[in-house]
Amino acid sequence: MSFKKISAVTIVVFTAMGMVLTYSTAGLLSFQNARTTVNRQLPSSGNIAAINVGLYLDYACTQSLQSLDWGDLAPGESVDRLIYLKNTGNTEISVSMTVENWNPAFADGPISLIWNQEGTLLDPSEVTSATLTLTTDEDISGITTFSMSILIIGTAQ
Repeated sequence: MSFKKISAVTIVVFTAMGMVLTYSTAGLLSFQNARTTVNRQLPSSGNIAAINVGLYLDYACTQSLQSLDWGDLAPGESVDRLIYLKNTGNTEISVSMTVENWNPAFADGPISLIWNQEGTLLDPSEVTSATLTLTTDEDISGITTFSMSILIIGTAQ
């Protein structure tokens, strides 16, 4: 008799646990689906130009770089792109980067671009890698696509 009570209680407990797990899982799936709906994809592209410095996709400098595609970004996401810089002149240069021509103009702020080579000195024919990091603000809104122009400048020293 006691065994039947334990079995009945065990069945009720396991049934209750199963229902809790089912509702919890459904809640998590709903949250993930809601979050997916909230995230906005930001198809984008960026033109890239250079003055006194060559820009390449590879260290051997055989694949010239003209533009970067940042892909689809979610709010709060960061994306890195690796590029290569080459001093194409005959004097030492200092490299710098600026971003202009944001489209839409208000994308400058909720979307930002930084790199790890600001002020780096390059000897003639020297090649170095640079990582460009594009970041979207966690609270970005009103932007579904964007573009900008990236200008990398080599200034003679």
